[in-house]
Amino acid sequence: MKLKTEKINSLVKLIESDHSQLMKYLKSRYPLFHNSNFFSKDFQYGIKRFLESKNIEVDEVEVQHLAASISNSLEANGIFIRTNSSGWKINYPDFVTTTPGDPL
Repeated sequence: MKLKTEKINSLVKLIESDHSQLMKYLKSRYPLFHNSNFFSKDFQYGIKRFLESKNIEVDEVEVQHLAASISNSLEANGIFIRTNSSGWKINYPDFVTTTPGDPL
C-alpha cells in the first residue's frame, strides 16, 4: 500500500506542477469551456487518458485518489468551483469562447 501511495503522490506532484497541460488535454477531449460544467467521472476518465498518453498506467482506485487530490488543488486555485457532489463549474478564462454557438 505504501508503494501505491508514493506513486499517487508523485503523479499528483507531476500534474500539479503544470496543471495547464492537464487542462489543455481535457479541453481537447471534452467540451470544456470557461463557466461550463464538468463532471467528476469525466475528470477521472480524463486523468486516466492523460496519464496513458504519457505511458503511465493507473488502475481505477489510483485514478479516484488522483482525481480527488487534483480536484482539491484546482478548487483551491479557483479553477474548479464545486457545484454539487458530482461536478464543478470551470473558472478558466483561457477557455472563453469568442463567438457564440458551437465552437466545434
